Amino acid sequence: MSRVLPRLLLVALALALAACAGRAPPRLDAAEHERAQREREAWIAAQLDWSLHGRLAVSDGEDSGSGQLDWEVSPTQTRFEFRAPVSRRAWRLIARPGHAVLEGLDDGPRHGSDAARLLEETIGWSLPLADLAAWARGARGDGPARIEYAASGLPARIIQAGWTIEYRDWHARQTPPLPRRVFAQRGEQRVRLVVESWNASP
Repeated sequence: MSRVLPRLLLVALALALAACAGRAPPRLDAAEHERAQREREAWIAAQLDWSLHGRLAVSDGEDSGSGQLDWEVSPTQTRFEFRAPVSRRAWRLIARPGHAVLEGLDDGPRHGSDAARLLEETIGWSLPLADLAAWARGARGDGPARIEYAASGLPARIIQAGWTIEYRDWHARQTPPLPRRVFAQRGEQRVRLVVESWNASP
């Protein structure tokens, strides 16, 4: 009897360990992720003044460009300044309600009523600037969107308007965290943004 009992205990322990090993980790609460994201997006929407400094790369399968980006947003205007050190190509897009100007071109400034259209017609970059301003900060743009969350609860992927936006890294020490590496793709169009520093009010 004295030998049987230890054997039974060992068998029971082995079965318990096997059950734990085969058990899937507890699923994170998707509703909690969504609530936290709504709070983040409310904070982001309240930031009327913000800026970032980083690196931007854009390609469409045929043409591409990459360089330094300074992006500043205020209630009255948006300044999107790009500098490519290798090609020495540099331009600045300034957008105000109902008017946009693209400066730094060889043939002088170009004007238009829509900043995204002016950028596409002049530089050849098809960028949804309004949505990109939200995606760059880890938020959904206007309209239907689907979010996939990482284990941390932060967005891993946003799918919206035919674009897939992936978040590869975050400035986790900021409150709330803001993206560090953002990759967006729609067909042959690709946008890669690496944010070196953010300036946003807490």
